[in-house]
Amino acid sequence: MELVTADDVRAAATRVQGHVVRTPLTAGPHGTDLLLKPESLQPTGAFKLRGATNAVAQLTPVQREHGVVTHSSGNHGLALALAAARQRVPCTVVVPEGAPEVKVDRIRGYGARVVTVPPAERLAAAIELRDRELLALVPPFDDPRVIAGQGTVGLEILEQSPEVTTIVVPVGGGGLASGVTTAAWTVHPRRVRVVGVEPELAADAAESLREGRLVAWEPERTHRTMADGVRVGLSERTFAHLAARLDEIVTVSEDEIAGAVSALAHGARLVAEPSGALATAAVLAGKVETVPGRPEATVAVVSGGNVDPALFTRLTAVG
Repeated sequence: MELVTADDVRAAATRVQGHVVRTPLTAGPHGTDLLLKPESLQPTGAFKLRGATNAVAQLTPVQREHGVVTHSSGNHGLALALAAARQRVPCTVVVPEGAPEVKVDRIRGYGARVVTVPPAERLAAAIELRDRELLALVPPFDDPRVIAGQGTVGLEILEQSPEVTTIVVPVGGGGLASGVTTAAWTVHPRRVRVVGVEPELAADAAESLREGRLVAWEPERTHRTMADGVRVGLSERTFAHLAARLDEIVTVSEDEIAGAVSALAHGARLVAEPSGALATAAVLAGKVETVPGRPEATVAVVSGGNVDPALFTRLTAVG
């Protein structure tokens, strides 16, 4: 399988410029030797806007006329809806029955058509709409345009902190990690280490990389983690990228994830969803080494901040 290249990421950076926030590097919680890349500051609250914007920008004139379709009840659906609206492209988002109304309402608020189906039929419904209405399918992560767009997170880190030696990134479907590892190769290959992080309760990528083959975990297993944004597994495409380029992958417990959400809120003034706090959790738990006195050497990506208010209140309660 052909992998996304550093040139693809650089081209994506040009396409998304002016459409996404060039998020800053901010200080980590007090007493930590790391910087944070808060993608939670994007207009849709997560990094997904980068990949969606890059994908929409590469549509052909005919595709732009017919529109795009995806399957998502969360950050990718929001991102594609906004990216399409900004570029005046019709958008359809297939969401599962029972999806949080607040998320569905936000998707509709960007002008997208929402199609609701049973959870197990999301992908099939999106493909059927693609074929019947001649829509362009933009998957959440299994797409080279999306991977290249997510890679702009890594490209920005390299530009903002030339002294960085380790980038820590959450792993779910693998699009963000695939893009960031590709961007890391734009500097001297292997100088910038990229470490992926998964919950212990949804560690299918860690098992896949250990076994050297794609291993799928059943939803009954992955749904045990509070980090709902990374319950999905890798695709063949993202597995190929991570197998070739990711330096290491570690896992964190539910308590460590909860602690990181709280630490980001109280120590860095950032709202992070559990999935978005994974990279920070790994550093705080000592599972990724940092350089004492050199926070610029380690950057943890805070991938999103779209957290349920009740859960956030519980995780950040003091005393």
